[in-house]
Amino acid sequence: MVPDDEGGGLMRADLLTDAVDGLDEALAAVDGFDEALVGGLLRPQPGQAGALAGLADAVAGSPLASRVAEAAEKAAAGAAGEDHFVALAAARTALLGSVHDALVVRVEEAVGRPRAEESTAAPADGAEHATNLSAAARSWLCDLARAGWRGIDHELVGGAAPVVSAMLPDPALRRPATLLDGFAAELAASCPGATLERIPVRRWADLWSRALLLTLPGAAAVPAVAEVSGRLLPLGVDVQEHATAVQAQVHAVFEPADGGTPRLVRASVSAPKPDTVVGAGLWQLLRPRMSLLAAVSEGRAVELDAMPLTAGGDLLWDDARARTGEPAEVFTTARVALPAAAAFPTSPLDRHPARIAVPVLLEGYAVDTAEGAEGAEGAEEGGGTVAFRVAGRRLAVDTDRAPAAGPLTPQDIASSGACVGLLRWDAGEFLLQPLAVERTVRKRAVAVHAGAWAGGTADKAGVRAEKAATDAVKVLRERAGRLLRK
Repeated sequence: MVPDDEGGGLMRADLLTDAVDGLDEALAAVDGFDEALVGGLLRPQPGQAGALAGLADAVAGSPLASRVAEAAEKAAAGAAGEDHFVALAAARTALLGSVHDALVVRVEEAVGRPRAEESTAAPADGAEHATNLSAAARSWLCDLARAGWRGIDHELVGGAAPVVSAMLPDPALRRPATLLDGFAAELAASCPGATLERIPVRRWADLWSRALLLTLPGAAAVPAVAEVSGRLLPLGVDVQEHATAVQAQVHAVFEPADGGTPRLVRASVSAPKPDTVVGAGLWQLLRPRMSLLAAVSEGRAVELDAMPLTAGGDLLWDDARARTGEPAEVFTTARVALPAAAAFPTSPLDRHPARIAVPVLLEGYAVDTAEGAEGAEGAEEGGGTVAFRVAGRRLAVDTDRAPAAGPLTPQDIASSGACVGLLRWDAGEFLLQPLAVERTVRKRAVAVHAGAWAGGTADKAGVRAEKAATDAVKVLRERAGRLLRK
Protein backbone atom coordinates (compact mmCIF):
# COMPACT_ATOMS: atom_id res chain seq x y z
CA MET A 1 0.00 0.00 0.00
CA VAL A 2 1.12 3.55 -0.71
CA PRO A 3 1.20 5.78 2.37
CA ASP A 4 -1.19 8.70 2.24
CA ASP A 5 1.62 11.22 2.65
CA GLU A 6 3.19 9.96 -0.57
CA GLY A 7 -0.04 10.46 -2.53
CA GLY A 8 -2.41 7.97 -4.05
CA GLY A 9 -4.23 6.64 -1.01
CA LEU A 10 -4.49 2.87 -1.37
CA MET A 11 -3.21 2.55 -4.94
CA ARG A 12 0.16 1.03 -5.82
CA ALA A 13 0.80 3.07 -8.95
CA ASP A 14 4.09 1.29 -9.70
CA LEU A 15 2.16 -1.84 -10.67
CA LEU A 16 0.30 0.15 -13.32
CA THR A 17 3.46 1.42 -14.99
CA ASP A 18 5.72 -1.64 -14.77
CA ALA A 19 5.95 -3.91 -17.83
CA VAL A 20 3.75 -7.01 -18.03
CA ASP A 21 5.57 -10.16 -19.18
CA GLY A 22 4.44 -11.36 -22.60
CA LEU A 23 2.03 -8.49 -23.20
CA ASP A 24 3.99 -6.83 -26.02
CA GLU A 25 4.49 -10.15 -27.78
CA ALA A 26 0.77 -11.00 -27.62
CA LEU A 27 -0.23 -7.59 -28.96
CA ALA A 28 2.38 -7.83 -31.73
CA ALA A 29 0.85 -11.10 -32.92
CA VAL A 30 -2.61 -9.52 -32.93
CA ASP A 31 -1.35 -6.45 -34.77
CA GLY A 32 0.29 -8.60 -37.42
CA PHE A 33 -2.92 -10.49 -38.09
CA ASP A 34 -4.91 -7.25 -38.16
CA GLU A 35 -2.58 -5.85 -40.81
CA ALA A 36 -3.05 -9.04 -42.84
CA LEU A 37 -6.80 -8.31 -42.95
CA VAL A 38 -6.15 -4.90 -44.52
CA GLY A 39 -5.04 -6.40 -47.82
CA GLY A 40 -7.37 -9.38 -47.64
CA LEU A 41 -6.68 -13.10 -47.57
CA LEU A 42 -7.83 -14.08 -51.07
CA ARG A 43 -4.31 -13.77 -52.53
CA PRO A 44 -2.02 -13.31 -49.52
CA GLN A 45 1.44 -11.80 -49.91
CA PRO A 46 4.54 -13.13 -48.09
CA GLY A 47 4.18 -10.51 -45.36
CA GLN A 48 0.63 -11.62 -44.66
CA ALA A 49 1.70 -15.27 -44.54
CA GLY A 50 4.30 -14.35 -41.91
CA ALA A 51 1.68 -12.57 -39.83
CA LEU A 52 -0.61 -15.61 -39.97
CA ALA A 53 2.23 -17.86 -38.87
CA GLY A 54 2.96 -15.44 -36.02
CA LEU A 55 -0.62 -15.72 -34.79
CA ALA A 56 -0.38 -19.52 -34.87
CA ASP A 57 2.93 -19.46 -32.98
CA ALA A 58 1.43 -17.20 -30.29
CA VAL A 59 -1.18 -19.86 -29.39
CA ALA A 60 1.07 -22.88 -29.95
CA GLY A 61 0.86 -23.88 -26.30
CA SER A 62 -2.93 -23.71 -26.11
CA PRO A 63 -5.76 -26.12 -27.02
CA LEU A 64 -6.24 -24.04 -30.19
CA ALA A 65 -2.75 -24.87 -31.48
CA SER A 66 -3.47 -27.51 -34.12
CA ARG A 67 -6.60 -25.88 -35.52
CA VAL A 68 -5.01 -22.45 -35.75
CA ALA A 69 -1.83 -23.83 -37.32
CA GLU A 70 -3.92 -25.51 -40.03
CA ALA A 71 -6.01 -22.35 -40.49
CA ALA A 72 -2.91 -20.16 -40.83
CA GLU A 73 -1.43 -22.53 -43.43
CA LYS A 74 -4.64 -22.61 -45.47
CA ALA A 75 -5.11 -18.84 -45.23
CA ALA A 76 -1.51 -18.21 -46.32
CA ALA A 77 -2.24 -20.30 -49.42
CA GLY A 78 -5.44 -18.36 -50.15
CA ALA A 79 -7.53 -21.48 -49.52
CA ALA A 80 -9.11 -20.70 -46.14
CA GLY A 81 -12.67 -21.82 -45.55
CA GLU A 82 -15.24 -20.81 -42.98
CA ASP A 83 -13.87 -23.05 -40.23
CA HIS A 84 -10.38 -21.65 -40.80
CA PHE A 85 -11.51 -18.05 -40.44
CA VAL A 86 -13.38 -18.96 -37.25
CA ALA A 87 -10.20 -20.54 -35.85
CA LEU A 88 -8.17 -17.42 -36.66
CA ALA A 89 -10.79 -15.18 -35.05
CA ALA A 90 -10.78 -17.43 -31.97
CA ALA A 91 -6.99 -17.25 -31.70
CA ARG A 92 -7.03 -13.46 -31.95
CA THR A 93 -9.77 -13.23 -29.33
CA ALA A 94 -7.91 -15.62 -27.02
CA LEU A 95 -4.72 -13.53 -27.22
CA LEU A 96 -6.58 -10.31 -26.40
CA GLY A 97 -8.34 -12.19 -23.61
CA SER A 98 -4.98 -13.14 -22.12
CA VAL A 99 -3.90 -9.49 -22.28
CA HIS A 100 -7.15 -8.48 -20.58
CA ASP A 101 -6.63 -11.02 -17.79
CA ALA A 102 -3.02 -9.98 -17.16
CA LEU A 103 -4.00 -6.31 -16.97
CA VAL A 104 -6.94 -6.99 -14.66
CA VAL A 105 -4.65 -8.92 -12.30
CA ARG A 106 -2.35 -5.90 -12.22
CA VAL A 107 -5.27 -3.60 -11.42
CA GLU A 108 -6.51 -5.88 -8.62
CA GLU A 109 -3.01 -5.96 -7.12
CA ALA A 110 -2.64 -2.19 -7.46
CA VAL A 111 -5.91 -1.35 -5.70
CA GLY A 112 -5.79 -4.25 -3.23
CA ARG A 113 -9.32 -5.36 -3.99
CA PRO A 114 -10.73 -8.93 -3.74
CA ARG A 115 -10.31 -11.10 -6.83
CA ALA A 116 -13.27 -11.78 -9.09
CA GLU A 117 -15.25 -14.82 -7.99
CA GLU A 118 -16.90 -17.40 -10.18
CA SER A 119 -20.63 -16.99 -10.46
CA THR A 120 -23.08 -19.51 -8.98
CA ALA A 121 -25.98 -18.34 -11.17
CA ALA A 122 -27.93 -20.76 -13.31
CA PRO A 123 -26.46 -21.71 -16.71
CA ALA A 124 -27.17 -19.50 -19.69
CA ASP A 125 -29.76 -20.38 -22.27
CA GLY A 126 -27.77 -22.26 -24.89
CA ALA A 127 -30.67 -22.94 -27.28
CA GLU A 128 -29.84 -22.56 -30.94
CA HIS A 129 -31.79 -20.04 -33.00
CA ALA A 130 -32.05 -19.74 -36.80
CA THR A 131 -28.79 -21.49 -37.63
CA ASN A 132 -29.28 -20.66 -41.31
CA LEU A 133 -29.14 -16.93 -40.56
CA SER A 134 -26.00 -17.34 -38.46
CA ALA A 135 -24.43 -19.32 -41.32
CA ALA A 136 -25.33 -16.54 -43.75
CA ALA A 137 -23.73 -13.97 -41.47
CA ARG A 138 -20.56 -16.09 -41.20
CA SER A 139 -20.41 -16.39 -44.98
CA TRP A 140 -20.55 -12.61 -45.38
CA LEU A 141 -17.85 -12.08 -42.74
CA CYS A 142 -15.60 -14.63 -44.48
CA ASP A 143 -16.07 -12.76 -47.77
CA LEU A 144 -14.99 -9.59 -45.97
CA ALA A 145 -11.79 -11.28 -44.76
CA ARG A 146 -10.98 -12.47 -48.28
CA ALA A 147 -11.51 -9.00 -49.77
CA GLY A 148 -9.78 -7.12 -46.95
CA TRP A 149 -10.49 -3.58 -45.90
CA ARG A 150 -8.82 -2.23 -49.03
CA GLY A 151 -11.12 -4.39 -51.14
CA ILE A 152 -14.53 -3.44 -49.71
CA ASP A 153 -17.13 -1.89 -52.00
CA HIS A 154 -20.84 -1.14 -51.73
CA GLU A 155 -21.87 -4.43 -53.35
CA LEU A 156 -19.88 -6.51 -50.86
CA VAL A 157 -20.92 -4.49 -47.81
CA GLY A 158 -24.56 -4.42 -48.96
CA GLY A 159 -24.65 -8.20 -48.68
CA ALA A 160 -25.15 -7.83 -44.93
CA ALA A 161 -28.47 -5.97 -45.25
CA PRO A 162 -30.82 -8.94 -45.94
CA VAL A 163 -29.11 -11.01 -43.23
CA VAL A 164 -29.47 -8.24 -40.64
CA SER A 165 -33.12 -7.61 -41.62
CA ALA A 166 -33.93 -11.27 -41.10
CA MET A 167 -32.07 -11.49 -37.76
CA LEU A 168 -33.37 -8.36 -36.04
CA PRO A 169 -36.96 -9.57 -35.39
CA ASP A 170 -35.63 -12.52 -33.34
CA PRO A 171 -34.72 -11.30 -29.81
CA ALA A 172 -32.23 -14.15 -29.46
CA LEU A 173 -30.30 -12.89 -32.51
CA ARG A 174 -30.55 -9.17 -31.78
CA ARG A 175 -27.08 -8.96 -30.25
CA PRO A 176 -25.15 -10.24 -33.31
CA ALA A 177 -27.63 -8.50 -35.63
CA THR A 178 -27.00 -5.12 -34.02
CA LEU A 179 -23.25 -5.63 -34.22
CA LEU A 180 -23.45 -6.65 -37.88
CA ASP A 181 -25.71 -3.72 -38.69
CA GLY A 182 -23.38 -1.17 -37.11
CA PHE A 183 -20.28 -2.77 -38.62
CA ALA A 184 -21.80 -2.83 -42.11
CA ALA A 185 -22.91 0.80 -41.79
CA GLU A 186 -19.39 1.83 -40.78
CA LEU A 187 -17.89 -0.05 -43.72
CA ALA A 188 -20.46 1.40 -46.13
CA ALA A 189 -19.55 4.92 -45.05
CA SER A 190 -15.91 4.12 -45.91
CA CYS A 191 -16.43 2.59 -49.37
CA PRO A 192 -14.54 2.13 -51.57
CA GLY A 193 -11.77 0.82 -49.35
CA ALA A 194 -9.11 1.36 -52.03
CA THR A 195 -9.35 5.14 -51.61
CA LEU A 196 -9.18 5.25 -47.80
CA GLU A 197 -6.37 7.38 -46.41
CA ARG A 198 -6.65 5.88 -42.95
CA ILE A 199 -8.10 2.53 -41.86
CA PRO A 200 -9.13 1.79 -38.24
CA VAL A 201 -7.20 -1.48 -38.34
CA ARG A 202 -7.65 -2.63 -34.74
CA ARG A 203 -11.30 -1.53 -34.53
CA TRP A 204 -12.46 -3.29 -37.69
CA ALA A 205 -10.56 -6.45 -36.78
CA ASP A 206 -12.21 -6.34 -33.33
CA LEU A 207 -15.66 -6.00 -34.88
CA TRP A 208 -14.98 -8.69 -37.48
CA SER A 209 -13.67 -11.31 -35.02
CA ARG A 210 -16.37 -10.61 -32.43
CA ALA A 211 -19.16 -10.77 -35.02
CA LEU A 212 -17.78 -14.02 -36.45
CA LEU A 213 -17.65 -15.72 -33.04
CA LEU A 214 -21.14 -14.48 -32.11
CA THR A 215 -22.54 -16.46 -35.06
CA LEU A 216 -21.40 -19.74 -33.51
CA PRO A 217 -24.00 -21.90 -31.70
CA GLY A 218 -24.42 -20.78 -28.09
CA ALA A 219 -22.09 -17.76 -28.36
CA ALA A 220 -24.94 -15.24 -28.31
CA ALA A 221 -26.90 -17.09 -25.62
CA VAL A 222 -28.74 -15.08 -22.99
CA PRO A 223 -26.36 -14.61 -20.02
CA ALA A 224 -27.11 -16.42 -16.79
CA VAL A 225 -29.37 -14.33 -14.55
CA ALA A 226 -30.16 -14.41 -10.84
CA GLU A 227 -32.48 -12.19 -8.78
CA VAL A 228 -30.85 -10.13 -6.03
CA SER A 229 -32.09 -7.91 -3.21
CA GLY A 230 -30.15 -5.35 -1.21
CA ARG A 231 -28.76 -1.83 -1.33
CA LEU A 232 -27.21 -0.19 -4.39
CA LEU A 233 -24.67 2.58 -3.78
CA PRO A 234 -23.91 4.54 -7.00
CA LEU A 235 -20.35 5.62 -7.77
CA GLY A 236 -20.88 7.51 -11.01
CA VAL A 237 -22.20 7.55 -14.56
CA ASP A 238 -20.29 6.82 -17.76
CA VAL A 239 -22.04 8.45 -20.74
CA GLN A 240 -21.35 6.90 -24.16
CA GLU A 241 -22.66 8.92 -27.08
CA HIS A 242 -22.96 8.21 -30.81
CA ALA A 243 -24.59 10.29 -33.53
CA THR A 244 -27.69 8.09 -33.44
CA ALA A 245 -27.64 6.55 -29.95
CA VAL A 246 -26.72 7.28 -26.34
CA GLN A 247 -26.08 5.07 -23.31
CA ALA A 248 -25.64 5.88 -19.64
CA GLN A 249 -23.91 3.21 -17.58
CA VAL A 250 -24.08 3.55 -13.80
CA HIS A 251 -21.22 1.95 -11.84
CA ALA A 252 -22.13 1.05 -8.28
CA VAL A 253 -21.44 -1.09 -5.22
CA PHE A 254 -24.17 -3.62 -4.41
CA GLU A 255 -24.57 -4.73 -0.80
CA PRO A 256 -26.66 -7.94 -0.61
CA ALA A 257 -29.51 -7.99 1.90
CA ASP A 258 -28.24 -11.32 3.28
CA GLY A 259 -24.93 -9.75 4.32
CA GLY A 260 -22.89 -11.37 1.57
CA THR A 261 -19.80 -9.93 -0.09
CA PRO A 262 -20.37 -6.47 -1.63
CA ARG A 263 -20.05 -6.59 -5.43
CA LEU A 264 -19.18 -4.17 -8.21
CA VAL A 265 -22.13 -3.94 -10.60
CA ARG A 266 -23.33 -1.90 -13.57
CA ALA A 267 -26.75 -0.76 -14.71
CA SER A 268 -27.20 0.60 -18.23
CA VAL A 269 -29.90 2.40 -20.15
CA SER A 270 -29.72 3.35 -23.82
CA ALA A 271 -31.92 5.16 -26.33
CA PRO A 272 -31.86 6.14 -29.99
CA LYS A 273 -31.38 9.85 -30.60
CA PRO A 274 -31.29 12.43 -33.39
CA ASP A 275 -27.88 13.99 -33.97
CA THR A 276 -29.25 17.41 -32.99
CA VAL A 277 -29.79 16.33 -29.37
CA VAL A 278 -26.50 16.78 -27.53
CA GLY A 279 -25.14 17.81 -24.14
CA ALA A 280 -27.55 17.88 -21.22
CA GLY A 281 -30.44 17.19 -23.60
CA LEU A 282 -29.39 13.54 -23.68
CA TRP A 283 -30.87 13.00 -20.22
CA GLN A 284 -34.37 13.73 -21.56
CA LEU A 285 -34.10 10.63 -23.72
CA LEU A 286 -32.78 8.42 -20.90
CA ARG A 287 -34.67 9.51 -17.76
CA PRO A 288 -38.05 7.97 -18.61
CA ARG A 289 -36.38 4.55 -18.87
CA MET A 290 -34.47 4.42 -15.58
CA SER A 291 -35.31 5.82 -12.13
CA LEU A 292 -31.74 5.10 -11.03
CA LEU A 293 -30.58 8.24 -12.86
CA ALA A 294 -32.62 10.42 -10.50
CA ALA A 295 -31.08 8.68 -7.49
CA VAL A 296 -27.59 9.29 -8.89
CA SER A 297 -28.36 12.97 -9.40
CA GLU A 298 -29.76 13.31 -5.88
CA GLY A 299 -26.93 11.35 -4.23
CA ARG A 300 -29.11 8.55 -2.85
CA ALA A 301 -28.89 4.80 -2.48
CA VAL A 302 -31.44 2.51 -4.15
CA GLU A 303 -33.13 -0.47 -2.47
CA LEU A 304 -33.46 -3.43 -4.84
CA ASP A 305 -36.03 -6.19 -4.54
CA ALA A 306 -35.45 -9.27 -6.74
CA MET A 307 -33.63 -7.26 -9.42
CA PRO A 308 -32.25 -9.44 -12.26
CA LEU A 309 -28.44 -9.59 -12.27
CA THR A 310 -26.31 -11.31 -14.91
CA ALA A 311 -23.33 -13.50 -14.14
CA GLY A 312 -21.11 -10.71 -15.47
CA GLY A 313 -22.36 -8.08 -13.01
CA ASP A 314 -24.93 -6.22 -15.11
CA LEU A 315 -28.27 -5.32 -13.52
CA LEU A 316 -31.20 -5.73 -15.92
CA TRP A 317 -32.95 -2.65 -14.62
CA ASP A 318 -36.65 -2.77 -13.75
CA ASP A 319 -38.06 0.36 -12.09
CA ALA A 320 -40.79 -1.72 -10.44
CA ARG A 321 -38.13 -3.55 -8.41
CA ALA A 322 -36.29 -0.44 -7.20
CA ARG A 323 -37.03 2.11 -4.48
CA THR A 324 -35.06 5.28 -3.71
CA GLY A 325 -33.31 4.96 -0.37
CA GLU A 326 -31.29 7.05 2.08
CA PRO A 327 -28.67 9.67 1.08
CA ALA A 328 -25.42 8.03 -0.08
CA GLU A 329 -22.55 10.38 -0.85
CA VAL A 330 -20.27 9.04 -3.60
CA PHE A 331 -16.94 9.73 -1.88
CA THR A 332 -18.17 8.13 1.34
CA THR A 333 -19.16 5.06 -0.66
CA ALA A 334 -15.77 5.05 -2.39
CA ARG A 335 -13.88 5.29 0.91
CA VAL A 336 -15.95 2.84 2.93
CA ALA A 337 -17.66 0.32 0.61
CA LEU A 338 -15.53 0.25 -2.54
CA PRO A 339 -12.34 -1.30 -1.06
CA ALA A 340 -14.18 -4.48 -0.03
CA ALA A 341 -16.27 -4.84 -3.21
CA ALA A 342 -15.41 -7.78 -5.46
CA ALA A 343 -15.85 -7.77 -9.23
CA PHE A 344 -17.77 -10.37 -11.20
CA PRO A 345 -15.88 -12.60 -13.65
CA THR A 346 -15.78 -11.36 -17.24
CA SER A 347 -17.44 -13.54 -19.88
CA PRO A 348 -15.06 -14.99 -22.51
CA LEU A 349 -16.15 -12.81 -25.44
CA ASP A 350 -15.92 -9.68 -23.28
CA ARG A 351 -12.29 -10.29 -22.29
CA HIS A 352 -10.71 -7.44 -24.23
CA PRO A 353 -8.36 -4.69 -22.97
CA ALA A 354 -10.69 -1.99 -24.28
CA ARG A 355 -13.46 -3.21 -21.98
CA ILE A 356 -11.48 -2.74 -18.77
CA ALA A 357 -13.28 -0.16 -16.60
CA VAL A 358 -12.46 -0.61 -12.91
CA PRO A 359 -13.88 1.87 -10.35
CA VAL A 360 -11.12 3.34 -8.16
CA LEU A 361 -10.62 6.13 -5.62
CA LEU A 362 -7.54 8.36 -5.72
CA GLU A 363 -6.62 10.94 -3.07
CA GLY A 364 -3.68 13.14 -2.22
CA TYR A 365 -2.20 13.25 -5.73
CA ALA A 366 -0.40 16.11 -7.50
CA VAL A 367 -1.65 17.34 -10.88
CA ASP A 368 0.46 17.78 -14.05
CA THR A 369 -0.75 19.37 -17.27
CA ALA A 370 0.44 19.27 -20.88
CA GLU A 371 2.73 22.27 -20.51
CA GLY A 372 4.11 21.12 -17.18
CA ALA A 373 2.07 23.67 -15.20
CA GLU A 374 0.26 22.49 -12.12
CA GLY A 375 -3.42 22.71 -11.19
CA ALA A 376 -6.42 24.27 -12.91
CA GLU A 377 -4.45 27.14 -14.49
CA GLY A 378 -2.28 24.70 -16.41
CA ALA A 379 -5.31 22.74 -17.58
CA GLU A 380 -6.99 25.89 -18.83
CA GLU A 381 -3.86 27.06 -20.66
CA GLY A 382 -2.92 23.60 -21.96
CA GLY A 383 -6.31 22.72 -23.41
CA GLY A 384 -7.26 20.03 -20.93
CA THR A 385 -4.43 17.42 -20.99
CA VAL A 386 -4.09 16.36 -17.36
CA ALA A 387 -2.20 13.67 -15.42
CA PHE A 388 -2.07 12.75 -11.74
CA ARG A 389 1.19 12.10 -9.91
CA VAL A 390 0.49 9.09 -7.73
CA ALA A 391 3.38 8.07 -5.46
CA GLY A 392 5.80 9.60 -7.94
CA ARG A 393 4.27 7.77 -10.93
CA ARG A 394 2.39 9.53 -13.73
CA LEU A 395 -1.18 8.35 -14.40
CA ALA A 396 -2.77 9.92 -17.48
CA VAL A 397 -6.28 11.32 -17.06
CA ASP A 398 -8.70 11.03 -19.98
CA THR A 399 -10.53 14.36 -19.63
CA ASP A 400 -12.12 13.90 -23.07
CA ARG A 401 -14.40 11.25 -21.56
CA ALA A 402 -16.00 13.79 -19.21
CA PRO A 403 -19.42 14.18 -20.89
CA ALA A 404 -20.81 17.49 -22.11
CA ALA A 405 -24.02 16.28 -20.44
CA GLY A 406 -22.60 17.12 -17.00
CA PRO A 407 -20.81 19.89 -15.12
CA LEU A 408 -17.44 18.14 -14.73
CA THR A 409 -14.69 20.02 -16.64
CA PRO A 410 -10.91 19.58 -17.11
CA GLN A 411 -10.45 22.59 -14.82
CA ASP A 412 -12.44 20.86 -12.06
CA ILE A 413 -10.31 17.74 -12.49
CA ALA A 414 -7.05 19.69 -12.45
CA SER A 415 -7.98 21.50 -9.22
CA SER A 416 -9.17 18.36 -7.42
CA GLY A 417 -7.76 16.59 -4.41
CA ALA A 418 -9.78 13.37 -4.67
CA CYS A 419 -11.23 11.52 -7.66
CA VAL A 420 -13.57 8.58 -8.21
CA GLY A 421 -13.01 7.23 -11.68
CA LEU A 422 -12.72 4.25 -13.99
CA LEU A 423 -9.29 2.80 -14.56
CA ARG A 424 -8.99 1.94 -18.26
CA TRP A 425 -6.24 0.73 -20.60
CA ASP A 426 -5.62 2.26 -24.02
CA ALA A 427 -2.72 2.62 -26.43
CA GLY A 428 -0.33 0.75 -24.15
CA GLU A 429 -0.97 2.52 -20.85
CA PHE A 430 -3.47 2.81 -18.04
CA LEU A 431 -5.73 5.88 -18.05
CA LEU A 432 -8.15 7.29 -15.51
CA GLN A 433 -11.63 8.39 -16.58
CA PRO A 434 -13.01 10.70 -13.86
CA LEU A 435 -16.61 10.13 -12.75
CA ALA A 436 -16.51 12.62 -9.85
CA VAL A 437 -13.92 14.86 -8.20
CA GLU A 438 -13.67 16.59 -4.86
CA ARG A 439 -12.31 20.15 -4.78
CA THR A 440 -11.65 22.61 -1.98
CA VAL A 441 -13.67 25.80 -2.40
CA ARG A 442 -13.41 28.42 0.36
CA LYS A 443 -11.97 25.81 2.71
CA ARG A 444 -14.87 23.42 2.05
CA ALA A 445 -14.82 20.13 0.15
CA VAL A 446 -17.12 20.37 -2.87
CA ALA A 447 -17.91 17.37 -5.09
CA VAL A 448 -18.49 17.71 -8.85
CA HIS A 449 -20.10 14.72 -10.61
CA ALA A 450 -20.15 13.90 -14.33
CA GLY A 451 -23.71 12.60 -13.89
CA ALA A 452 -24.98 15.43 -11.68
CA TRP A 453 -27.57 16.51 -14.26
CA ALA A 454 -28.92 13.00 -14.86
CA GLY A 455 -32.13 13.52 -12.89
CA GLY A 456 -32.54 17.22 -13.64
CA THR A 457 -30.68 20.32 -12.55
CA ALA A 458 -31.05 23.93 -11.43
CA ASP A 459 -27.57 24.68 -12.77
CA LYS A 460 -27.82 27.56 -15.28
CA ALA A 461 -25.68 25.86 -17.93
CA GLY A 462 -27.64 22.63 -17.57
CA VAL A 463 -30.99 24.41 -17.77
CA ARG A 464 -29.94 26.22 -20.98
CA ALA A 465 -28.74 23.01 -22.59
CA GLU A 466 -31.95 21.15 -21.68
CA LYS A 467 -34.10 23.96 -23.09
CA ALA A 468 -32.18 23.89 -26.37
CA ALA A 469 -32.61 20.12 -26.57
CA THR A 470 -36.33 20.40 -25.78
CA ASP A 471 -36.78 22.90 -28.61
CA ALA A 472 -34.88 20.62 -31.02
CA VAL A 473 -37.01 17.60 -30.10
CA LYS A 474 -40.23 19.59 -30.53
CA VAL A 475 -39.19 20.67 -34.03
CA LEU A 476 -38.29 17.09 -34.99
CA ARG A 477 -41.61 15.75 -33.67
CA GLU A 478 -43.55 18.39 -35.61
CA ARG A 479 -41.71 17.51 -38.81
CA ALA A 480 -42.23 13.79 -38.25
CA GLY A 481 -45.94 14.44 -37.62
CA ARG A 482 -46.28 16.29 -40.90
CA LEU A 483 -44.56 13.45 -42.80
CA LEU A 484 -46.86 10.85 -41.22
CA ARG A 485 -49.97 12.88 -42.08
CA LYS A 486 -48.86 13.00 -45.69
